[in-house]
Amino acid sequence: MNKILDGIVVLDLTRFFSGPQCTLFLAGMGAEVIKIDDPKGGDPTAFAPPFDGPAGIAFERKSDQDMGLAYLKRARGKKSVTLDLKSKEGLEIFFRMVSRADVVVENFRAGVATRLGIDYAALCRANPGIIYCALTGYGSTGPAKDDKAYDLMVQAAVGLMSMTGQPGEPPVKTASALSDAVSGVFAANGIVAALLHRERTGEGQAIDVAMADCLFSLIYDEPIECYERLNLAPRQGNRIMRFSPFNIFQASDGWVAIGAATHSEWLDLLKAMGREDLKDDANMMDIGWRIQNNAEVDAVVTQWTAKLTKDRVVEALSEVSVACSPVRSTVEVMQWDQLLERQMIVKLMNPLTGAASAASAPGFPIKFSRTPASYDTPAPIPGAHTDDIFQRLAGLSAADLTRLKSAGVI
Repeated sequence: MNKILDGIVVLDLTRFFSGPQCTLFLAGMGAEVIKIDDPKGGDPTAFAPPFDGPAGIAFERKSDQDMGLAYLKRARGKKSVTLDLKSKEGLEIFFRMVSRADVVVENFRAGVATRLGIDYAALCRANPGIIYCALTGYGSTGPAKDDKAYDLMVQAAVGLMSMTGQPGEPPVKTASALSDAVSGVFAANGIVAALLHRERTGEGQAIDVAMADCLFSLIYDEPIECYERLNLAPRQGNRIMRFSPFNIFQASDGWVAIGAATHSEWLDLLKAMGREDLKDDANMMDIGWRIQNNAEVDAVVTQWTAKLTKDRVVEALSEVSVACSPVRSTVEVMQWDQLLERQMIVKLMNPLTGAASAASAPGFPIKFSRTPASYDTPAPIPGAHTDDIFQRLAGLSAADLTRLKSAGVI
């Protein structure tokens, strides 16, 4: 079956995570994503640790077939060319491609695209219908727009780190590079929306996506500016300040996550724990009191869970429809039948070995009934599609390609 974005051509100037995450989703939905890297340096993740190769996963590159795991995951379903955008001829070739493309995505620091002469103002003159998406740490406007940012800095900047961790402990970032990941998803969503707008009006447009904006929009559902007035610590650990109990609890063989978000769920939890006597306790029946005295509530739940295995706790709470999950290790997650059945853990291929990697990768998380999305090809060998793409989208001849390769332009 055709995919939703079949026929859409995306020129991908991105590096590292936020941009490649965006174009990975576009590739999964069928767009022809063409990675454009500098012929001198290439994609910095292509041959960076940790590596996958014939000898397995390692921090040292042990053979010419070893490739970076991040690249193998993030470049799936894409094509690869090399082009020097700082050269006159390279820029001319790029603009020829732009005239036949639908989308350009970049995650340079603010102002870099303008200095290179490839910002939206320049590209829309070559192609008025082009959709141009720029991902930056803090956006293309505002006093922080020129600040360099990685995920750690963005999590610190928008306050997520001050909220993550246990009360009284130092700030902690989330385990994954959350601001990179979510901004890539937001950018892909913005591009699809802009394609729909162009379909309706014929108009292209520029999209400005900031990692900080995206992350802040996710955390600000919580009334974080009210915590002090509510006498709550900024770091709530695993809790959500609106519910109690809502935490992880010690079982006899590990940990389980349990949450009661409604009064009926609290009553169901009491029933499962054999503590229906607490229905006569006015304090325990008052959600406001439970939130302010959460430690006492957690102690009641722990008295019950500590005597049972994780599986027994989950089984008992599933019977009464109380939300509960074992806290799985990464090894256990890779074996979870739910993710496996939904094809969320898929084989990762190394194009240099032609074999499956010792590592896996995430599948496409949106399940379409008519236009299934997936990453149909492994990450490309860097530059593998240079001749085909430039002949097709830039009109270069075989002689042109030979000359430009010799000159280092491609």
